[in-house]
Amino acid sequence: MVTALLLLLGLGVFQLAFALHVRVTLIDCAAEGARVAAGIGSDLELGKQRAKTLIAGALNPDYAADVTAEKVQIEGIDLVRVTVNAPLPLIGLFGPVEGISITGHAVDEASL
Repeated sequence: MVTALLLLLGLGVFQLAFALHVRVTLIDCAAEGARVAAGIGSDLELGKQRAKTLIAGALNPDYAADVTAEKVQIEGIDLVRVTVNAPLPLIGLFGPVEGISITGHAVDEASL
């Protein structure tokens, strides 16, 4: 009985660490996509594709299915925003499809 409880607790901690790893990886990929899209001579599609490529290389390619890029203005500053909507891994890599939404921002260099 104690062994089963310890095993369940250990698997829960492992799954939490894995979910946090997925979240941090998506944050990094969204930010990198925004930086690429914000470069001088670059466009939103290039940043979106960069984020998708990084996500597909680091995680399951299904996590790169819903990536968007747009230009926004916040407090007078022109920014590029890359948003990734991906599943939240609850059991291994599987979880609800609309589980987590990550946003990366970068200052649009063309506006400087």
